Amino acid sequence: MPSPEKLTEFVAWCQLNITGDEKGQAQIFLDRLFQAFGQAGSLDVGGTAELRIRKAEADGGGTAFADYIWKPVVLVEMKKRGTDLQKHYRQAFDYWSRHVPNRPRYVVLCDFDEFRELHIAD
Repeated sequence: MPSPEKLTEFVAWCQLNITGDEKGQAQIFLDRLFQAFGQAGSLDVGGTAELRIRKAEADGGGTAFADYIWKPVVLVEMKKRGTDLQKHYRQAFDYWSRHVPNRPRYVVLCDFDEFRELHIAD
């Protein structure tokens, strides 16, 4: 369990350093978040940033990128600050559904200010 002090430090650091740019700051934000929760860092736990995922043919095929995945624990899809996270539930669910075996237990959408967990019956 994180200490209130570590979480307070994380929030203060984000207020000074994070503008909410997904491409430039998602990995930094997640790494600091993991540290606030007592982990060495987001990669240190065995997670992968910007994991390539093959899109379904029905979605045009090609490759998409999940912002962060730590199998079998969590998949995190980051969006820029202020984004309506509700509009991205399908994207996060699609990323989760393509990770077999060892699908993450949790799927989280985040816009730097808000976290939403997708409730997936597995």
